[in-house]
Amino acid sequence: MSSDKELEALRKRRMEELQARRAQQEAEAQAQAEAEAQVQLLLKRILTPDARQRLQNVKLVRPEFTQQIELQLIQLAQSGRVQLPINDELLKRLLEQLQRQQGRREINIRRI
Repeated sequence: MSSDKELEALRKRRMEELQARRAQQEAEAQAQAEAEAQVQLLLKRILTPDARQRLQNVKLVRPEFTQQIELQLIQLAQSGRVQLPINDELLKRLLEQLQRQQGRREINIRRI
């Protein structure tokens, strides 16, 4: 009988731990979603529709690079170092500069 009570207590404790972990994960996911929504709202003010579309296209290919770009664009806009709104041509130049700074090599594949 004692082992049944101990087993039940262990199950109950484990269930509480799982529920606490799930609640924490949900809170983190919600905070991340809110942060992403705020970034998107700022980008909507900073970028023209064409520039936003270009940034979305880049995001499909290189999401980690796009996060860096978004943060840098927001910093540029908040510091006043760039004229707003950022159009597609200016975004292209900024992307080229950032890519050069990263030192990423371009890879060409030729078919023979």
